[in-house]
Amino acid sequence: MISIKSPREIELMKQAGHINYLTHQELAKHIRVGITTGELNDIADKFMREHEGKPSCLNYEGFPKSICISVNDEVVHGIPGNRKLKNGDVVSIDFCVEYKGYQSDAARTYIVGSAPKEIEDFVKYTEESLYVGIKKVKPGAKVSDIGASIEKYAKDHNLGVVRELVGHGLGTSIHEDPDVPNYYTNMPTILKEGMVIAIEPMLTFGKRYVYMKDDNWTIATEDGLPAAHFEHTVVVTKDGYEILTGE
Repeated sequence: MISIKSPREIELMKQAGHINYLTHQELAKHIRVGITTGELNDIADKFMREHEGKPSCLNYEGFPKSICISVNDEVVHGIPGNRKLKNGDVVSIDFCVEYKGYQSDAARTYIVGSAPKEIEDFVKYTEESLYVGIKKVKPGAKVSDIGASIEKYAKDHNLGVVRELVGHGLGTSIHEDPDVPNYYTNMPTILKEGMVIAIEPMLTFGKRYVYMKDDNWTIATEDGLPAAHFEHTVVVTKDGYEILTGE
């Protein structure tokens, strides 16, 4: 069931989104060669709590850490640990923040040090595809308009679109209706003022096919080529949209 949020709920989600944004900004300062993904997890956990937020990923359906960190061929749900980041790594960081019972969800992809231009372009195009999708958000638009626009942008840049994972609604729970695919579907869901959704294109540098690693969490590309992931939490407003996890 799709819920319409009240102004009070949207304000709380905006606060959750701001903490999420600040946490991403803090993490960006620490991404460097030699730092471990576990150290980044601890930085994020501490920062969220210091800003009145809670790390919603921690213990969610058994997930053992506060944020997801996925490196290179890993698409999503990578578990932070002892892995040290290397020059050229493509690092996607995704997490949810709870504030007074309400959720926010956002992801960003970073390049450690330097990488070939084609990889830099790949990450840039993935981020741009997010905003292509967001621009479709307004009352009366179809959820399928978002996915169709992301898919077209990805194909125009010869990138794969992961189909096994999709965006979603959120509110008091991390995952609510509706699903928000990053590819065209014929789902009839219409956007309405007060709906809050997470739009999150997950694109691949090669083919779109993925598999789950032995940890039963990490999703990676079958061909071993890099993936990138960007996400914002967005509320449908009277005239269009507002990004809740932006500056």
